Amino acid sequence: MPRSPLNLDRYVPALLTSLTNKMASGASACYRKHFGIGIVEWRVLAMLAVEDHISANRVVQVIGLDKSAVSRALQVLERDGYVATKVDAKDARRYTVSLTPSGRELHDRVLVTALERERLLLAALGEEEVEMLIDFLHRMSAQLDAVNAVEPES
Repeated sequence: MPRSPLNLDRYVPALLTSLTNKMASGASACYRKHFGIGIVEWRVLAMLAVEDHISANRVVQVIGLDKSAVSRALQVLERDGYVATKVDAKDARRYTVSLTPSGRELHDRVLVTALERERLLLAALGEEEVEMLIDFLHRMSAQLDAVNAVEPES
């Protein structure tokens, strides 16, 4: 029995994907043009501004990008002098990554633009609606293990 196609105006995964893809594409174009970095490099810088001296695996774990994308971004950021890596004092097999002073300065400059983009994105919502949205997004994120465990029926 044929099923009707998805209603893409109401299918939440499609709405979220479309929104995030368009936001990331726009951010990447803006950040490349004005700061010389793309969205992945920005996400890494933002993560390191929150939690410095961490492993690349920790960056991957928190920002949810694949390891190869983070690795490439770290190589670019290190080449350009924005991050530094060093051997972990507790485990010589691990490296930790941290912002350099120029990386911190770049982060601070991009942050102004990132926050303005967020302000414009949320401009049509009231304060209570923004708080509800944030709560909804956290609750949805908490469901990801169950969502990702779904297997098709045979």
